[in-house]
Parts: sequence; structure tokens; C-alpha cells
Amino acid sequence: MAMSAPTAADGAPAGVLCLGDIAAAPLAALLGRYGIALARIADGAPIAGSFWGAPEAGVSGRTVRARADTPVHSLLHELCHIICMPPARRAVLDRDAGGDDAEECAVCYLQILLADCLPDVGRARLMRDMDRWGCSFRLGSAARWFAADAADARTWLLDAGLLGHDGRPRFRLRGA
Repeated sequence: MAMSAPTAADGAPAGVLCLGDIAAAPLAALLGRYGIALARIADGAPIAGSFWGAPEAGVSGRTVRARADTPVHSLLHELCHIICMPPARRAVLDRDAGGDDAEECAVCYLQILLADCLPDVGRARLMRDMDRWGCSFRLGSAARWFAADAADARTWLLDAGLLGHDGRPRFRLRGA
């Protein structure tokens, strides 16, 4: 899996599910399970902590920042960076999540799993949006990567204590 720069500079491309398209309560509940806050940013305003720039989500500490036009996959991706990083990096997090390729793959795997916690999203929709946005995977699509080439990411999440042997998220931060 490799991340590429997003394909849209001013808002998500047509058809990509955005924060403004989904119910707020399930998202707040999901972030709350991890002790992570969502800071909603006004339409058109810059998103502090965004690595790629708006409309991509931003991060700092235990906060994800997003606007109504922030793609849900971006918000979940940044959430999963916070979840997957060690406590020392999380304590100084501002914009660049860092980490290595193995951690990046684990982040992508976990964001796909967490999409199922959002009734307006689900993993199939999230993976289609990741592809539409321009994420690049070894097998050509997020779904093919997830189904056939993500065993290393799953093992990473198991070893980090973020995923149970039943394949379900454990709803805790790495190192907590």
C-alpha cells in the first residue's frame, strides 16, 4: 500500500462520502470509544494539522480536525494514525503522523474495519472512496488489498493489541 496525494484540491470529488453526509452521533461514539475528539472546522476554513491540506483531515494530539467536505476515509485514516502510533509520538503529534510502512498499512486496515462502526459508511463504501480519491494499493484496489494482501497489517494490529483474534477492533490506543 502506498498513499498518494489526494486528487482534489478544493473539496472531495463527486461521489466521495464526506463528514457532512453522515450522522454525527455514531461518529462521535466511535471517536469517544478511543478518547479522541473531533474538532469540526467551518466550511472553507483551513484545517490545522492536515498533512495534505484541506479538505483532508488534520491531527494534533488526540484531536482529529475536519470540515463538512472532508472525506470520511480521510477522517478515519487520521483517527487510525492516532490509534496506531505509540504514546510518545501521540503526545507530540501535530500534522505528520510519522511511522513506517508497516504502521501505515495497519492504519489503512483499521480504518476499513472501523468504517463498519458507522451505519452510513461500511467497509465496501469506504474502500470504493479510497480508490476514487487516489489511494494506491499493491493489488490495484483497496478491496483487493484488504482481501488478499493485508495479512501483515492484520498481524501488526494483533501484535499491537489493537485487534482481537476475532478480527474486531479492541477500541484502545496503542500502548494504553
